[in-house]
Amino acid sequence: MSNNAAYAVPPVKAPSISSKTTFHFTAGLFSGLTSAILLQPADLLKTRVQQSQTSALLPTLKTILASPHPIRSLWRGTLPSALRTGFGSALYFTSLNALRQGIAQTTPLANPNTSTITNTSTSALPKLSNWANLSTGAAARVAAGFVMMPVTVLKVRYESDYYAYRSLYGAGRDIVRTEGMRGLFAGFGATAARDAPYAGLYVLFYEQLKRHIGSLTSPEPGQAGSDQPVRTTSSSSVNFVSGALAAGLATAITNPFDAVKTRLQLMPGRYGNMMRAVRLMIHEDGARSLFGGLGLRIGRKALSSALAWTVYEELILRAEKHWAVNGG
Repeated sequence: MSNNAAYAVPPVKAPSISSKTTFHFTAGLFSGLTSAILLQPADLLKTRVQQSQTSALLPTLKTILASPHPIRSLWRGTLPSALRTGFGSALYFTSLNALRQGIAQTTPLANPNTSTITNTSTSALPKLSNWANLSTGAAARVAAGFVMMPVTVLKVRYESDYYAYRSLYGAGRDIVRTEGMRGLFAGFGATAARDAPYAGLYVLFYEQLKRHIGSLTSPEPGQAGSDQPVRTTSSSSVNFVSGALAAGLATAITNPFDAVKTRLQLMPGRYGNMMRAVRLMIHEDGARSLFGGLGLRIGRKALSSALAWTVYEELILRAEKHWAVNGG
């Protein structure tokens, strides 16, 4: 018997919609909090490097490490990051699952060859066409990003050394006082322009890579009847590697939007809107400013996405198996 059975998900007697929605929300929250807390130093450094072309990684890191409290300084902004990433991931995974399940069940966008879980699957999530993966990823991310936008603005302002905010409450109060409620949504256009293609491309690349890596690491069909033990790569390993590679590719493509978003959120009065920000950045700092923090962002996104999606998928896979054994 092939060890691919380790990937098998037993026929599931579906639990109530509310229980599945709650679990997807909880799994997304846990995975987002885990990645946000562990990788906050990389996010802080990316913000500092992107805030100005004169900010370089090594000098910035040396300055932080030379401060009286280097550990606290590296994890500055962890609370807004955890709130944004944790609840943002919860909203994202919940809405993404709802969209994907709806498409898989009601429209021809689902991939007819992979719309059900097979015994070689490393995932309990529905398999869709490339277009469906692209569109659902983009839609879910933009919706979650809009809801979490005020927290994102607070996070960026709090991480930057342009501002001397002592608390999140003080930061929020100052933004509303000086810029109005609109200030809490500064950079949303650039954020949506970054997040929609990033999330869409990520889900597309992720699903494709899972399929290809899973097939490469699965035993050959002729090996299934062999007396020799067959080694297979665990589903979590396939998901982690696929998540890291997908994040790296999607990040490289969408980094200019992230650089523009950071400038808009830090100095909305100066940069105004996306087009003005792009013109000013290129005029003052050159085209390379659009790729500021690319290395840090690729590293962070690769790790955070791989970690978040692996934790999320593992929790969902275990839940599906539990529901199957216990009848929902």
